[in-house]
Order: sequence, then structure tokens, then C-alpha cells
Amino acid sequence: MNTTTTTPGGAGSPAHHPVVIVGAGLGGLTLARVLHVHGIAAAVFDLEASPEARTQGGMLDIHEESGQQALRAAGLYDEFRALVHPGGEAMRLVGPDAVVRLEEADDGTGGRPEVDRGQLRDLLLASLPAGTVRWGRKAAGARTLDDGRHEVSFADGSTVTTGLLVGADGAWSRIRPLLSAAEPRYTGVSFAETDLHDADRRHPAAAALIGGGFFLALPDGTGSGRAVLAHRESDGSLHVYTALRADEEWLDGFRTLGRDAAKEAVLASFDGWHESLRALVADADAVVGRRIHALPVGHRWEPRPGVTLLGDAAHLMSPFAGEGANLAMLDGAELGRALAARPGDARGAVAAYEEAMFTRSEAAAAESAANLELILGENAVEWMAAVFTGAGAGAA
Repeated sequence: MNTTTTTPGGAGSPAHHPVVIVGAGLGGLTLARVLHVHGIAAAVFDLEASPEARTQGGMLDIHEESGQQALRAAGLYDEFRALVHPGGEAMRLVGPDAVVRLEEADDGTGGRPEVDRGQLRDLLLASLPAGTVRWGRKAAGARTLDDGRHEVSFADGSTVTTGLLVGADGAWSRIRPLLSAAEPRYTGVSFAETDLHDADRRHPAAAALIGGGFFLALPDGTGSGRAVLAHRESDGSLHVYTALRADEEWLDGFRTLGRDAAKEAVLASFDGWHESLRALVADADAVVGRRIHALPVGHRWEPRPGVTLLGDAAHLMSPFAGEGANLAMLDGAELGRALAARPGDARGAVAAYEEAMFTRSEAAAAESAANLELILGENAVEWMAAVFTGAGAGAA
């Protein structure tokens, strides 16, 4: 594969890059890093104005068989281990009564250590040559040119062309329509996300309830259709995801409310739950809502020269299997390695990558869809306890 970074066009012509990655999330950056390790340059375009334009979300558990393998391929595994949040693999499971049903300590031997998403993204960014990521370039669309190349147009009116276009631009990808007509659909579940900052000092009861790692409060036969998932963050805050089944329009009304009224709207779905659990919303500094969407399980497309997808652009799923970021990184690593292994045969490399990606993403998406139903279903707390103890069907 040509490793030239940029080829200027003629007067008025767009710049040409042999590889263009749209999206500087974890998957796109992993691809760029693995290509860089193998001497292949890529240009990454992202809609954010800068790396600091917004916070990057909370903690991620990085799986041994996927995310960690991607970091090894990127030559960043040791640096990743330095970012691991001590105690982050601890887990506590409670019912709506806040009684602990299962608790596991983090003894340092688990295969899914927790890291801060923003710190992981910063690690990947720092590993790339200066100028690899072009910030403030929001993709507006893409098209196939007569010579087999692709052109990407941006909201600022600029365009670039490329021999290989990779859509790593998330759920509402502007690149996906080149390959597939599929669109994400609402899963019937919405999240209300809350944060409690400086938790040990300002919210000691909530800090004691959640513990040092991952926390779940699940239905026990009387509270189906709602759940609370939380993490202790590396900065000492608590990040809480309140999940509930809701009509797609529910969030529209929620977003027009002020903070206190929005909290009350969420808490109305948690009548009868213990006050310590309700306080994770009632005492929060802010509340933000979002709908959970997913692409169809088994989403795939016919191979097309010069373009492919990775991460959520390819296989958006609900977060109930914990696979999204891990699969995106593995996608990036596997595509990078395939391209490096087949110099001059990008079409064959992409085809091999896609076939393996379709298989693993279908399995993960099916697990995610099934877990959504189980986690929000009756007796979810008993099911989850069985999963963690290895006593139930589908136990990990």
C-alpha cells in the first residue's frame, strides 16, 4: 500500500490521501496507530473542534480477548496498564431494596481492567504523528468516483479523495450509506445519566453504596423495565446510568425540563425503590438523557472496493454486553494488520477483515440484545447473580 501521506491535486482539486479514516474515536485511532506501526500513513478527520472539545465519557472495562489484543497490536499495552484504575474490577449487585446480593473484590487478576475512556483516547492520540488527526472536519457525505476512489465532503465545504475510505464515525455514520441502507433503531430503552462529583466528601452515602468499582441495581420480580448501573470514576466521582423502558418520544419531553423536573421525571419510574438508589438521581449535579439505538443483529454488506466500516458504524449495539468500545478497537487493529499483511491488495485485506468482523460482531450484538431483555426483566438480579457465579445459563 502506498504510504504517502498527502498528494496535492491540481488547481482547485481536493487533497488525496491513500487512507482516510472518518472519526477519531477509539476504533479509528486504533486503526491509525496500527497502520503507523507498520509504516502506513493515514489521515483521520473528526467533527470535534479539538481533542478537548468535550468529555469522553466514563470508565471502560477493556477485555482481554478484544480491547487488550488491539492495544498489543498497537504497541501500547504497557502504557495502557499504567492507566488501569486500581480496584475498578470490583463489582456489587443489589436489588431494588438496595440489599447486596453479590459482591466481588478486585484482586488484580481479572481480565477486564477499568480505564478512563478519555485517558485511553489521549494515549492513542499521543502515539500518532502530529497532524494525523484533522479536527473540526465534520463529514457531510461521501461518494464513489469514476476511477474507484472515494470523495468525502465536509460541512466546511472542503473535500478529500482517497483510495481507501474507512467509516469509523459512529452510530449515525455518513459513510455507511455507501455500503448499507440499514439505520439504527430505537431499542425501547432510554438512559438518564447523572454524576455525583467528589463523592466521598459530598455524597458519602452514595459512595459507600456503589463501592470501588462497578455497581448494578436490577429488578427482583417487582421492578421490571428499569435498572441502575454505576461506576466509580478515576477522579472520585460517581457516574450513574439509569435505564428504563420508555416510548421513543419520552426523551423529547424530558429534555425540555429543568434539572429538578428532569430528575422527578426519572424518579417517577422508580417508585418503590430504596431511597439510597433514588438518591443517585435526586442528589446528582446534572442529568442528561439519551436513547439507546442499535443496528440489526447480523448487519453486513456486500464487499465494495475502497470502502469499509468499523465500530458502531458497522455494528452499533446496546451497551448491555460491554462490547462496543472493545470491538471498535479490535476492528481497527484487525483491519490495520490485514492491510499491512497484504501490501498492494487492499481489496483482499478488507474482504478478509470484514468476514471475520461480521462473525464476531453478530455474536456480540445477539448477546447485547438478549442481555437488554434479561437485565430489564423480572428476576434480573437473580439471573445476574447466577451469571457472575457461573451457575446460570449463559454465564460468562
